[in-house]
Amino acid sequence: MDDAGIYARESGYLDRYIQVGYASGKVLSVSFPAEPDEGAEADHPLLDRIDAYLEGEQVDFSEVEVALTMPTDQRTVLEKVREIPYGEQVSVEKLATMTPGLNAEEMDDLQLVRTALDENPTPLVVPDHRVRDGPSAAPPEIEQRLRSLEGL
Repeated sequence: MDDAGIYARESGYLDRYIQVGYASGKVLSVSFPAEPDEGAEADHPLLDRIDAYLEGEQVDFSEVEVALTMPTDQRTVLEKVREIPYGEQVSVEKLATMTPGLNAEEMDDLQLVRTALDENPTPLVVPDHRVRDGPSAAPPEIEQRLRSLEGL
């Protein structure tokens, strides 16, 4: 999966397109537009895996390389989100506890977790929908469908 570009495919389950930005062997972005960017191609192995996930397969995206270009503390939070298994969820407080250097009793640390979730450039691949009381970078209706798919 090292083709640089923008890839998009329509999802009947999400009633939206899934659009992926990809470069240098890494996913740069995942979004859910009503219409894809002009020139987006539909054929990419990651989109095949996302289709399988949306059809109910327990697809693990943890080995997909993601370019998390954000402050280190936020990146560390999102790397921990990637460890939450399919069909399981944690709270913002639990995620803070899981993240090295953060304290779930510190309001600033809980806010850092929420900010990282809200600014996640690759929702679904970094499954922020598995954090039950945190924001998701995906639109609310997409987050709910992903949660429903996993029985959350």
